[in-house]
Amino acid sequence: MSDDTPESRTPGDPAPDAAATDTASGTTRRRALMLGAAGATAVLSIRPALAQTAASVMTCEIPVPDAGRAGQYIAADGTLVPSGTPGAFPPSPRPLKAADVKVAMNGGQLPGVDADRSRAYMQYIRRLQSGTSGFTCFASLQMPRG
Repeated sequence: MSDDTPESRTPGDPAPDAAATDTASGTTRRRALMLGAAGATAVLSIRPALAQTAASVMTCEIPVPDAGRAGQYIAADGTLVPSGTPGAFPPSPRPLKAADVKVAMNGGQLPGVDADRSRAYMQYIRRLQSGTSGFTCFASLQMPRG
């Protein structure tokens, strides 16, 4: 077994085989190209999935209130109160669309309701907790998109 480092060679010994060096660098180059191709494939397959996820987030819905508390009214601070409570708002007749909630989160107003009801509904939505219908949709709206 011979150590082929420059220090172990004696003067006049031939240099290591140039073909072996090219083969090693060729292997390294080939490996880098394969890794690059694999990375590009991953990016191409992940981007459509992220786009699909973003689209599905904007189509989810948030019931106000959730089905378990249907019939209760929404107070101005977003809490649920018995139906007919003075100053409280009746529940939304249908779930709110994520796209509409996103607009309201950015200073807009929910469609089809006055400003006070819109604020009350948004307060209710901000109070949603894990396990409540609509929570996942609302949490998804708050996630930053890249």
